[in-house]
Amino acid sequence: MKYAILLLLLIGKITYAQNLQDYKINPIQFNKVKLADKFWLPRIETNKNVTIPTSFARCENTGRIKNFEMAAAKKGKFCTTYVFDDTDIYKTIEGASYSLAVYPDAKLDNYIDSLIVVIANAQEPDGYLYTARTINPENPPSWSGKERWINEANMSHELYNAGHLIEAAVAHYQSTGKKNFLNIAIKNANLLVATFGENKRSVAPGHEIVEMALVRLYRITANESYLKLAKFFIDQRGKKKYDIQDNNPWKNGKYWQDNETVIEQNEAVGHAVRAMYLYSGMADVAALTGDPGYIKAIDKIWDNMCSKKMYVQGGIGAVPDGERFGNDYELPNATAYNETCAAVGNVYWNQRMFLLHGDSKYIDVLEKILYNALLSGVGLDGKSFFYTNAMQIIDGVSHKDAEATRSGWFECSCCPTNISRFLPSLPGYIYAQMNDQIYINLFVASITELEINKEKIKITQNNNYPWDGNLNIAVDPERTLKFSLNLRLPGWVRNEAIPSDLYKYEESGKTGFKVMVNGINVNYHVKKGYVVINRQWKKGDAVKFVLPMQLKKIIAKKNLVENQGKISLQRGPIIFCGESVDNVAAISSIRIPSTAQFTGDFHSEILNGVIKLKAPVISLKANGAENRVQLTVIPYYAWANRGKGEMSVWFPEMTK
Repeated sequence: MKYAILLLLLIGKITYAQNLQDYKINPIQFNKVKLADKFWLPRIETNKNVTIPTSFARCENTGRIKNFEMAAAKKGKFCTTYVFDDTDIYKTIEGASYSLAVYPDAKLDNYIDSLIVVIANAQEPDGYLYTARTINPENPPSWSGKERWINEANMSHELYNAGHLIEAAVAHYQSTGKKNFLNIAIKNANLLVATFGENKRSVAPGHEIVEMALVRLYRITANESYLKLAKFFIDQRGKKKYDIQDNNPWKNGKYWQDNETVIEQNEAVGHAVRAMYLYSGMADVAALTGDPGYIKAIDKIWDNMCSKKMYVQGGIGAVPDGERFGNDYELPNATAYNETCAAVGNVYWNQRMFLLHGDSKYIDVLEKILYNALLSGVGLDGKSFFYTNAMQIIDGVSHKDAEATRSGWFECSCCPTNISRFLPSLPGYIYAQMNDQIYINLFVASITELEINKEKIKITQNNNYPWDGNLNIAVDPERTLKFSLNLRLPGWVRNEAIPSDLYKYEESGKTGFKVMVNGINVNYHVKKGYVVINRQWKKGDAVKFVLPMQLKKIIAKKNLVENQGKISLQRGPIIFCGESVDNVAAISSIRIPSTAQFTGDFHSEILNGVIKLKAPVISLKANGAENRVQLTVIPYYAWANRGKGEMSVWFPEMTK
């Protein structure tokens, strides 16, 4: 039984909790995993040393903190652009709190406490916290609406702000043990409980996340009213009257995932970030209540996204107009939107789907997003960002909605602060446990300790992933103990480019892998994409898991007309792209012969260390003349760190 249920039983509130369950699989918490990884550890440290301080500084110099100070004084004029700008402070505090849990820092701790005082002063007596209105209630910004909540179903973002407030406060409490921020969030959540629910005000939140947040608050407080309200908000979707025949997503409700009740929905629609937070919230509530309608719906939606609405590097939300999903197979390259926040949200959702179902396909998608669509959103310097993540830049000029260069900040700065809160939590995605089964989901050099039947077990990963597929795993139980070690066998090893037929590898056939214990081939079976080794483990056991890292050429389903006759390149979990700075010929002129043989070498001197792939190719000139040139490609996540130029993920393939 889970902690939340135990606590409910202990304090006697069992009437609602008796029917509750939880995710059958438990992730090992991020602060119980110590990284020693050459790939992720420097990025997390850059986030600590650069991204988080930069985010706080920009919250100060853009007026975001000033908005809270004016709200406390109840005078002035809301001085930023968007009514959800409050959340940039919350998200940065969340990331800083995770960082504090691993890297104690008295100066940062004190600074966060000072911000919490500013936030507390801005909170109204009944718990309402929304600076855009509190500064001047008689004349709030137009998105806010003239009164509390009346524009929530549209664009006020009042509940969105509350959601990020709660997420940050719970993170701060779990990381520091302090309740100063948590008390603010509880006061705000209690206002929501008093305002919304059966026989009270009802609304489908305009920008979801409060659903996830209320579940998270429920888990640490055991206050069942928060869980009930989360489910109430989810169940309000599809009740508003829209013209469902209208193709305009705002007029048919799809933009807000409000066109149907959630249990009737079967495709990923609307604003991609909103969608990810909704589906994550549905998974959370389903895990706790066992609601079969929710599970059936998110299963169908996930299948639709993976089979019809995801870019080859894991990006989602193709359409710039509304930052949203398009129709099935609407995945253009030149105008691809692929918001960084949507990638973060998609990691949240896929982790939850794994915890529900225990299938590696969800971690396969999570890994694809993590190493490609998400990581491209932050520059190697830790202080430059992409809001959108392009698939193609021609002549060094982007489409008006596709960024060709990274920015230090945005007027709408949701993506930089989302990155700052996500990266410190990454260690929490590596390991998971269900009873006597240990899952290794991500191959990140690290150490963790867990327990089976009160017996301690230490797991140590040592590798050079994602560049090398030779994985070494030390398994050290305190005493000899029988349990299952579940090693994810990535889809790219099983010759599966994605868990659908949307993309596939040009060459079919099984790819070999090796698994040994103490240098000897070991009995195992494959279940739900995991190599399962069930045995008596003893201290000092060493697992060798070898994943072949050959280059694979990806082709797209015929429905993706724009990508027909083209290939994309993948090695391990990494998708590659061509960038002008590495190539003499224009990227848009490149044609890859089907017989081209790529070679790869690690270059420690560029882009913080990457593998470059090279091959002889053809550059096709405007007059039809062909020149033999060399193509160099780099990991997609690393593009646009060395200046402006052309870039492409897809290349025409020549079969002659």
